[in-house]
Amino acid sequence: MASPGLAPINVPAKIVEQKLRIEQALRNSSSWFIVVAALSLVNSTLSMVGASIHFIFGLGFTQIVDALAHQAGTAGIVLDFFINGMVAAAFVMFWAFARKGQKWAWYAAIGLYAVDALILLPFKDYLSVAFHAYALYRMWSGLKVLGVLERLNQSAAAGAVSSTF
Repeated sequence: MASPGLAPINVPAKIVEQKLRIEQALRNSSSWFIVVAALSLVNSTLSMVGASIHFIFGLGFTQIVDALAHQAGTAGIVLDFFINGMVAAAFVMFWAFARKGQKWAWYAAIGLYAVDALILLPFKDYLSVAFHAYALYRMWSGLKVLGVLERLNQSAAAGAVSSTF
């Protein structure tokens, strides 16, 4: 039997269930940052070993660094891996903070990836630009989900406060 003045048990369960689904969607969407970081490093490695292929998921910026490093010789290769490693590390950092609900990380990663798509346009790498657009859509979806999670947390907090009085 429920106590008077307390919310029914199934209401908090529904909120918890909805919150878990939203958090999973947030994690799924933020995983795009890891994909971009990893495949950018794979693209750099492929470039340094002279492979003629690359993944469309990576960054145009790292492709430019790869091309410049190729012209610089051995010292360029070391610098290439350092610069591209730092760029990948930045996306890993964005991923870590985005998963925790930090809006600045979402905006920074989405902004950098959008600028990166613009970098690819002069090179007429339209397939990579199209993929960037799709990935940006998925990233933006995660940012929208973050707003839903914040509203859910606020309403849950307000409900918890009102049910205690």
